[in-house]
Amino acid sequence: MQSFGTSPADSLDEELDGIRHLLQLLKQEQTQLVAANVDGLPALTEQKARIVATMSDLARVRHSALATAGFTAAEEGMRAWVKTPAATAATGKSWAELLTLAQAGKDLNRTNGLLIARHMARNQGALNVLQGGAQGASLYGRDGQTTNHAGGRRLVIG
Repeated sequence: MQSFGTSPADSLDEELDGIRHLLQLLKQEQTQLVAANVDGLPALTEQKARIVATMSDLARVRHSALATAGFTAAEEGMRAWVKTPAATAATGKSWAELLTLAQAGKDLNRTNGLLIARHMARNQGALNVLQGGAQGASLYGRDGQTTNHAGGRRLVIG
């Protein structure tokens, strides 16, 4: 992360780069989830976490600059600041783009969360079948002996 001055606009370009990269990762994640290819998800999750941490740091810098300039250290403060003479038209445009991309990221993340929930439900159903969700299913226990999960006493065969 670069060193920034005192203008709330100083980190906007880096924030835009970060959100664009995050959107690419979210799209990759969605592609893998749709294809049920979960092997690459941990690496994507690590990359997303690093980007989100960097973006949080950048937002803190922006919020600090807003507070120093006498504005609320939040989105509302930035909305008000971009309307002042201190902000250029390009800054207002960058801020609007950042908000639009952030909303797209939220939408992608929500969709990916739904896909993950669907995979988890499918996996849980498969585990239930394997663990004896069916009445009277016999499985092998940790000791290698057959067990009956339908209730009653434990059977030892052999």
